[in-house]
Amino acid sequence: MKPKILIVDDDEEIRTQMRWGLAKTYEIFLAEDRPSAIEKFQTEHPLLVLLDLGLPPHPGDPEEGLATLSDLLALERLARIVVVTGQGEKAVALRAIGGGAWDFLCKPVDMDELKLVVKRGLYVAGLDAELRQMQQVVSGHTFEGMLGNSPAIRAAFESIRKVATTDAPVLLLGESGTGKEMAARAIHMGSGRKDGPFVAINCSAIPETLLESELFGHEKGSFTGAHAQRKGRFESADKGTLFLDEIGEIPLPLQVKLLRFLQEQCIERVGGRQSIPIDARVVTATNADLRKGMLGGTFREDLFYRLAVVQIVLPPLRDREGDIRLLSQFFLQRFCQQQGKTGLTFDQESLRGLDRYHWPGNVRQLENNIRRAVIMAEGKRLTVRDLELTAAAGGAATSLKDARENLEREMIQNALRKYSGKIAPAATELGVSRPTLYDLMEKHGIPKE
Repeated sequence: MKPKILIVDDDEEIRTQMRWGLAKTYEIFLAEDRPSAIEKFQTEHPLLVLLDLGLPPHPGDPEEGLATLSDLLALERLARIVVVTGQGEKAVALRAIGGGAWDFLCKPVDMDELKLVVKRGLYVAGLDAELRQMQQVVSGHTFEGMLGNSPAIRAAFESIRKVATTDAPVLLLGESGTGKEMAARAIHMGSGRKDGPFVAINCSAIPETLLESELFGHEKGSFTGAHAQRKGRFESADKGTLFLDEIGEIPLPLQVKLLRFLQEQCIERVGGRQSIPIDARVVTATNADLRKGMLGGTFREDLFYRLAVVQIVLPPLRDREGDIRLLSQFFLQRFCQQQGKTGLTFDQESLRGLDRYHWPGNVRQLENNIRRAVIMAEGKRLTVRDLELTAAAGGAATSLKDARENLEREMIQNALRKYSGKIAPAATELGVSRPTLYDLMEKHGIPKE
């Protein structure tokens, strides 16, 4: 079967041109406006969308195209959407990229460039699909894309299973990088709303002056630059789940509007007077102390109790016994596949370093460190240096034995580095025989290169 591509453009000539250029390799579907684009997207599930930003009823304004982008991503967060915009409209293109578009093309579209972008986008989409499939089978320890087998994370999984089948608001607590958005998505997928949209927004990533419009939408002319009516995230999440990350960053005036929604299940757009009913479940998350915010007057107590009907704590990685190695092997396989590298493994010292490290950035930091190590590694075994854990290996001793072993390992590595890996001069410098040095290198997992 040919990969499916959806072309969204109000110009029939451009649609025909793109279709002609791509139809030999791909199955092409066409749409001329936002409603038809959403309909085709939901029925055909294309792997990639080519989206013109100038759509009716205001083809001279990018707002309708940007709203279509938002709606499509609300239906599928990982959708590969390439926006098409006019020459000299780089600011609009960058705005679309910031809104979740994967790439952009400028009109008039060059067919060779179009084919290259489509090919690259479908390749990445294929990798994403393989990764999602892998996540479901790795060691049998996955739960809605979340990986782990420690008692701490399995307790969180069980809480998610129980609360998912209800419509109760959920507050997810945990340090940065512990997987709060993945937990929110797991709640959505385990609920009766799983066929509806999952809409996520990081409240700390949007300026306070724009957050109200982003959440609740706005009417045309409600403020400078509001050239058209725009739906907000609440309306996009109708019949689905709205995930508000970093909820503690919402300013007090918006807290009042959020409280009203939780009480009445309706909203008003900025500049509007019409009350709009919305059927959306709200899941929130924070790594801040909301109770401290209540005492300081920065967070409403009544809102807290509305949001925190059920609280689920995502444990930090350092408290997930055994999961560090499980996750490390998973990320290693994933990034080796992406980078086209084979045969990469962890050496013994790096495995010990992974276990010892405190991981203040949790799973996100572990993922980033392993990604970098796979890219930068020159040999077949990842080292503490590749993983940027040198300080952890040298400074994470919890006993006299650990401290002695760390010092011994560091002295051996320094001597080998000084003599470019030559055993005899390194052994002389350390005051041991060559066989003893070989034994010590094997003990500490230092490769004989």
